[in-house]
Amino acid sequence: MSGQDINPDKMRTFIGKMLDDVGAAMGASLMLIGDKLGLYKALAQGGPVSPAELAAKTGTAERYIREWLAAQAASGYVDYDPATQKFSMGPEQAAVLADEDGPVFMGAVGQLVAANVRDEPKVTEAFKTGKGIGWDQRDGCLFCGTARFFRTSYSHHLVQKWLPALEGVVAKLDNGAKVADVGCGHGISTVLMAKAYPKSTFYGYDYHGPSIEAARGKAAEAGVGGRVHFDVASAKNFPARGYDLVCFFDCLHDMGDPLGALRHVRETIAPDGTVLLVEPFANDKLEDNLNPVGRIFYAASTMVCTPASLAQEVGAALGAQAGEARLRKIANDAGFTRFRRAAQTAFNLILEARP
Repeated sequence: MSGQDINPDKMRTFIGKMLDDVGAAMGASLMLIGDKLGLYKALAQGGPVSPAELAAKTGTAERYIREWLAAQAASGYVDYDPATQKFSMGPEQAAVLADEDGPVFMGAVGQLVAANVRDEPKVTEAFKTGKGIGWDQRDGCLFCGTARFFRTSYSHHLVQKWLPALEGVVAKLDNGAKVADVGCGHGISTVLMAKAYPKSTFYGYDYHGPSIEAARGKAAEAGVGGRVHFDVASAKNFPARGYDLVCFFDCLHDMGDPLGALRHVRETIAPDGTVLLVEPFANDKLEDNLNPVGRIFYAASTMVCTPASLAQEVGAALGAQAGEARLRKIANDAGFTRFRRAAQTAFNLILEARP
């Protein structure tokens, strides 16, 4: 670094940021442990506990629990009372880490981080070769983690806000519509819609066989198996049925040929049908995405989304921060003449395309 002047204040600030990031990275494994062993849920259900009491409640070893709790307190994920030497969770911490059905649950993040770390050698090699990494080549933790992560948003927004934001769609669903959920994964979104609209029929498609099997299990468990059909199919060859609604939940940007996928939808949709595109929130300019949400999505895009697209034909590699303008152009090129932003959240763009 000879010949370059270093600003001491900027250096201290940057080192502080690095320390925060390293602590968060090291803590991701501990978050996964807390989620898998039910430690957060046990803390949230009762009052302050000692390490020995939490260990007894969860059937774990006290010495490990003592160290885990100290790390959680240092991270601000739990509270520590020096007077009693006990640990507890406030309502905000519990909502984020322990309430699986709540609107802000993020306890599945540990699974996603673990999957990315395990797949790092594959991605490093892909950097050198330029080749992709198929969804079917990823660590199994990624599938469950993705399903649980998106379940929070879908459970609290899909039926309540996103579908009502689409022109005339809820009325069709109430009366009995045909719906395709393309790239459905474990079928979280498909089952939620099926439970809300008992007169409609739903078809979930995904090229990943194990995910389809998991989706079938979830539909049976929810009691909607008679109206929900899951099949292995790609976004460019799923059966044409004159769908009233075709949905892509956080997956169009992962596809190798998103234009080809939407062209296929244009051929299979009803004349007055609607396409629902739920995509990661992104502004159209990179500089407008340099924020905490963009940071997460660019990292996910580097590790998962871009490699997935590059593993498929065409390999468009839109990335998780494609933005509305690029998605609009793809929809227009596919033959959809009407396109608008129907709704948005801090994490998602909800886009509507129509013939």
